[in-house]
Amino acid sequence: MSVLRKALAELPLIAILRGLRPERALPVGELLLAAGFRALEVPLNSPEPLASIERLAKQFDAEALVGAGTVLTAGALSQVAAAGGRLIVMPHANLSLIRQADHLGLACVPGVATPTEAFAALEAGADALKLFPAEALPPPVVKAWRAVLPPECWLLPVGGITPETMAPYLAAGANGFGLGSALFQGDLPLSTIDLQARRFVAAFRRSQQDS
Repeated sequence: MSVLRKALAELPLIAILRGLRPERALPVGELLLAAGFRALEVPLNSPEPLASIERLAKQFDAEALVGAGTVLTAGALSQVAAAGGRLIVMPHANLSLIRQADHLGLACVPGVATPTEAFAALEAGADALKLFPAEALPPPVVKAWRAVLPPECWLLPVGGITPETMAPYLAAGANGFGLGSALFQGDLPLSTIDLQARRFVAAFRRSQQDS
């Protein structure tokens, strides 16, 4: 089982912590892990993202898969690995970056928006596919993709996902989700982040029971 599948086995939800500041990294990480999350992504366009990744990785590496989002270059990928990150999430399907992540033993989730990108990313070594933006790839599209992609391929819609929109995607064949601003925003109180995290987890569990 890949490191990504292992981390997401119980709860296939990736927390996208765009805007996270290093001083909030550990408190936010603690409450997300308490809610059940086991994958934490700090986009590289956040304030001092490598410092946040390093703090999260040092504290939670044994419990969670920590890494970066919005990884656009080979240099950035290497910096994430040096900071202890083991998860590489991209908004696009740059095949050379996927191969680099695979070579370094990092879990890689590239963004794809067409079947052509999806198949190319899988061939390059992607561990899962980020369907991005999910608003442009509604459940009927996911269902159509599921009919042609390898059955073992994981599909993770990202972009505009809320607790209420997860069930139709799961019914169409999605495996999990990346959760952004509906879960976390940099200036939200910890109590609000905790409430949102638990709403997402509860909604996902309900969807599992109903399927």
